[in-house]
Amino acid sequence: MATTPKWIMVGGEGPESYNQNSSYQRALLEAAKEKMSEAIKAKLSLDLISDRFSVADFGCASGPNTFVAVQNIIDAVEDKYRKETGQNPAENIEFQVLFNDFTTNDFNTLFQSLPAGRRYYSAGVPGSFFERVLPKESFHIGVINYAFHFTSKIPKGITDRDSPSWNRDMHCTGFNEAVKKAYLDQYSADTKILLDARADELVPGGLMLLFGSCLRDGVKMSETSKGIVLDAVGASLNDLAQQGVIEQDKVDSFSTPLYFAEENELKQIIEETGRFTIEAFEDIIHAKGEFTLDPKVLAVSCRASFGTFLSQHFGEQVFTKVFDLIEAKLRQELPRLLNAKPGMQYLIVLRKKN
Repeated sequence: MATTPKWIMVGGEGPESYNQNSSYQRALLEAAKEKMSEAIKAKLSLDLISDRFSVADFGCASGPNTFVAVQNIIDAVEDKYRKETGQNPAENIEFQVLFNDFTTNDFNTLFQSLPAGRRYYSAGVPGSFFERVLPKESFHIGVINYAFHFTSKIPKGITDRDSPSWNRDMHCTGFNEAVKKAYLDQYSADTKILLDARADELVPGGLMLLFGSCLRDGVKMSETSKGIVLDAVGASLNDLAQQGVIEQDKVDSFSTPLYFAEENELKQIIEETGRFTIEAFEDIIHAKGEFTLDPKVLAVSCRASFGTFLSQHFGEQVFTKVFDLIEAKLRQELPRLLNAKPGMQYLIVLRKKN
């Protein structure tokens, strides 16, 4: 099987870049800030806050949300230290921030955008976060923001017409049980590897903070607004195939390495890893709801998130034509979007077992 293309956000700072189209993800960080701060103050041992404190963001993209995440973490750690010791953290603690993403991530834009007046040193750490990328027990708090729904590859059988798990859709809609099982099995295996790698790199008692989106138990992906948007992308690809722009076989063999787990599936996977305790699993009320319902905004956001992945499979020319169709498709799907079942935006706090 061919190597799965890497899911890289559109770089740079242009109007179609992830940098300019990630306010939805940022809003979750802002909505969860208070609960995250409370969790750090309650669950992080003061003994871990020494003269050097390291924070790692896995899946940092090109910014700017990673800066919000790490600053919120540093603020909470400083506040805990100040209240429990009566000392000034600025005089006693050196903060280090490690930014991790694929080697082809736009680290140039990331480091050119570092906030002025930041209270930390920083370094880029390229590499897949499904693997060990940092030395053993080298950081104190890790964060994964809207990157906890990926698989390392397309599950076996998904693109094989002769397989019972062959998927005619470009994502796991939830309506085909064989497809769902294949995706869940792959996601479970990959997530356990990911968490095991993070546990090796994290100091004992350190925290992993997971921000993201999952399905509520019993809800199918294509019943949610995110699933409807993915359906619109797939329908646009099929339209281009019918027009002869691309081959139908190429569309039928295209799938995404995404799996939005149900809430209890996530809990079970984490518990089966055996390396962490679940300290919090918070349902966060997102200021923007599931999604903005403006088709134009949704189409641009899709381009920033999906564009690079699609262009790797179909080419730049097709990629442009796909997104010319998506806005119209989403306008047709407005009734479905308005009646979509809600997903769940979460903050999960994990503590590494000693």
